[in-house]
Amino acid sequence: QQNEARRAMIDETITELTPLVGVRAACEAVGRSRATHYRHHRSTPAPPRPVREPRPQPRALSAAEEAQVLTVLHSERFVDMAPAQIHAVLLDEGTYLCSVATMYRLLRRHGEVRERRRQAAHPARVKPELIATAANRVWSWDITKLAGPAKWTYYYLYSIIDIYSRYTVGWMVATCESAALAERLLAETITKQGVRRDQLTIHADNGSSMASKPVAFLLADLGVTKSHSRPHVSNDNPYSEASFKTLKYRPDFPATFGSIEHARAFCAKFYRWYNHEHRHSGIAMHTPTDVHHGHANTVRQARADVLATAYAATPERFVRKHPEPLPLPTAAWINRPDQPTTTSAMNPAMGCLIPSGYEVQ
Repeated sequence: QQNEARRAMIDETITELTPLVGVRAACEAVGRSRATHYRHHRSTPAPPRPVREPRPQPRALSAAEEAQVLTVLHSERFVDMAPAQIHAVLLDEGTYLCSVATMYRLLRRHGEVRERRRQAAHPARVKPELIATAANRVWSWDITKLAGPAKWTYYYLYSIIDIYSRYTVGWMVATCESAALAERLLAETITKQGVRRDQLTIHADNGSSMASKPVAFLLADLGVTKSHSRPHVSNDNPYSEASFKTLKYRPDFPATFGSIEHARAFCAKFYRWYNHEHRHSGIAMHTPTDVHHGHANTVRQARADVLATAYAATPERFVRKHPEPLPLPTAAWINRPDQPTTTSAMNPAMGCLIPSGYEVQ
């Protein structure tokens, strides 16, 4: 209240001095900046402006003329014709009612302008919901570009990753994106991983190679279920995208590759590191190899022993509880549903694939 009273007194003083010495001198006299004075006055809501009736447009059609134009447009003769055609026919007959734009404006005002042709209605794509509770149940694969030595030249990295273990089961670098190469890579990978029929689901986006008939026929012959991302949905294939980001954010990832041999050598080094050395945050900081081949529990127990020894030596350093290693994940999802769903309803997926011309780890 004191502040409000002081502010009111300063405002009153400035108001009295302004006609005599001006706003600047009045503000200096009371020790207030002009910006603060103007801001306080702007904060006071201005009185509402009177509502003005819009002036009539002198070129506008009268109500009688508008009614005449609408009668012509609605007539049986012109009801199925476009305004531009109606305008031309009337001109040929020596009649001018209004411009084509005015015809459209009148029709739009009455809600009579719309697309009358039947439009293609595509059914909504079902959101893929896949779960993997063990290795070689769901694979994700994709293709990314690697910049070549010259402008507009690229090499194409095909990569297949097991979403449960994050293990890259197969990859290859080629000079082009080809359905035949993808088919070959997938067939070789499935064979090398010993995937049985009706075990595996392979997820991919809607690229030309991923959705090609050779790949679809191959998967059908091998008893592998295929799944695709929805159009224009970037996060339906997160595992492949994340692995490509890890690849391209490596400190030694080159801006360009001098040759396809250079690209293959770099990828071979990267995938050895990724599968056997990289501690992945999505699998409790284990390596993909340990999780994929079932060694993660042994590694976790060894970590628990180390933590137990540390706790026994200095228990005061562990304030909250006995230290334990991170728990291993029990399942990996693509688009986990909001509500719990039974395994049978989710149709949990199967499988993994690897193409030829690549290196399988």
